[in-house]
Amino acid sequence: MCPWNISFAAEVREPAFAAREVIADKDLCTLAHDILAMDDDRFRAAFKGSAMKRAKLAGLQRNARVVLDNARRQ
Repeated sequence: MCPWNISFAAEVREPAFAAREVIADKDLCTLAHDILAMDDDRFRAAFKGSAMKRAKLAGLQRNARVVLDNARRQ
């Protein structure tokens, strides 16, 4: 998120925009590990009806590997 926008951030009140259970309240590395452990069935169930499915599981897993690689370098 842009640092400028953080000062204007508000709690999500619309249920349709709330984080899905699979990603809610997880730190970056935990989420990356969870995504890497997903199989296609779990991915489809977790993101059913979501635009996240456009990235496809392989794309999310590629990004998760980058996140973990970057976290190790810090």
